[in-house]
Amino acid sequence: MKLALFDCDGTIVDSAAIIHACMERTFDDFGIARPGLDHTKSIIGLTLDIAIAQMLSRPLDPEIAAMTARYKEHFMLYREAGGALEPVYDGLMDLIAGLAARDDVILGVVTGKSRRGLDAILAHHGLTSSFFTTRTADDCPSKPHPAMVLECCAEAGVPPAQTFVIGDAVYDMQMAVSAGASAIGVSWGYGPVDALKAAGASQVVSHADEIAALFGSAGHPLGSVTAAHPV
Repeated sequence: MKLALFDCDGTIVDSAAIIHACMERTFDDFGIARPGLDHTKSIIGLTLDIAIAQMLSRPLDPEIAAMTARYKEHFMLYREAGGALEPVYDGLMDLIAGLAARDDVILGVVTGKSRRGLDAILAHHGLTSSFFTTRTADDCPSKPHPAMVLECCAEAGVPPAQTFVIGDAVYDMQMAVSAGASAIGVSWGYGPVDALKAAGASQVVSHADEIAALFGSAGHPLGSVTAAHPV
């Protein structure tokens, strides 16, 4: 049995534009210069308050707590106004459906999003039932702490050595390595390929089909990541 733990933002869905817009509005509200898009992309994956603190190169403080709350308000206003939900990357729907249908693979999500945010995305795209185990910023310490992975492993009954963490950020790779799981980077998200490799990625894949190849044919999952093709 194998466990595949997917990051959400930048791995399953492309959420950078929405996150960046909410960051811009939040920074405006506090009289702080707007971040550039690349700056915003660099913190996607972290728990929100830690992400904002890192953007400002400051420790957590009352203003960052207030900015975190304001960001959430902007995000909810966007949702309530009927803003489109984040689109799924090409090939991910078929990949998830194919893996979820197998008896030798269990799927999960490990994300810096809130529980409410993750549930909304999975429900919107009809993916809720595909994932057996999920952990969010409301459940565990921020990446790269290994708690999300270790708790999902415990819930699924699959050891870290038989677990793949699939993500686009260095925090995903560091989390996987710290937990003793295999770190698989994806090139279509927000993290540079070289940075993913330096953070411990065993492979960096450029298409969803390469992730499917990690698990071999149905009933015969591979024991290592060597079948995938590195970028």
